[in-house]
Amino acid sequence: MTITLILLVLLAPLMAVIALLIALDSPGSPIFRQQRARGDRDQTDDDAASHPFTFFKFRSMREDADRALHQRFVAELIEAGSSAAKQYNGLDRLTNDPRVTRVGRFLRATRLDELPQLFNVLRGDMSLVGPRPAIPYEASKYQGWHRQRLEVTAGITGLWPVKGRNSLSFDEMVPLDNTYVETRSQHVDLGILLKTIPVVIFGHNTC
Repeated sequence: MTITLILLVLLAPLMAVIALLIALDSPGSPIFRQQRARGDRDQTDDDAASHPFTFFKFRSMREDADRALHQRFVAELIEAGSSAAKQYNGLDRLTNDPRVTRVGRFLRATRLDELPQLFNVLRGDMSLVGPRPAIPYEASKYQGWHRQRLEVTAGITGLWPVKGRNSLSFDEMVPLDNTYVETRSQHVDLGILLKTIPVVIFGHNTC
C-alpha cells in the first residue's frame, strides 16, 4: 500500500499529461473502465466471472470502438491456441487494430496505459504483481487447469509480461501464471518488479 501511494504521487504529473493528450487526440473520457474477473483463492470458479471489479486503464481506443472484436478473438485464442495468437501483439493486443488512436499506440507500446491500475491496487482489487486480470467472458471459457491463475489477486505485472508477452500463446502464458501462484513470495514479486522496469523503458522482455 505504501509503495502504491508513493508511485501515485511520483507519477501524478505524468498521468495528468497523458490524460490531457488523450483528451486532445480523440473525444471521450481519458480513462477506460472495464469489468475484470476477481482473483481470490477462497472463491469458486464461477465467482471470478460473476463478481468482477471495475478495472482502470488509460483509454487507447476510440470511444465508439466495437468491443465484440476482442470478445470473438479471446474465444478463438483459448480454443485454438498459438495459431490465433499470431494476430496479436501480445495476448491482449490485436496488431494493426483500427480502433486504436494515435496516442493509444504510443501508450500501448510503452505500457503507460496500465498506470491507472495503481488505483485498483489502492482499492484492493489488484496487486502490483500477479496474473493479469481476466475479462469475465474470458474466464467463463477457461478449462480446469486454466483456473489456477484465478486463485490469487490479479496484478499489474507478472511472470508472463516479463518473459515474452509479445510472443506467447495463451497455453504458454497460463503455466507461467500457475507457476507464480505456486511459488509467489515477496522475493519473487521484487524480482518481477525489477524486470518490469526495462520492459517498460525499452519495450522488450528481459528473459
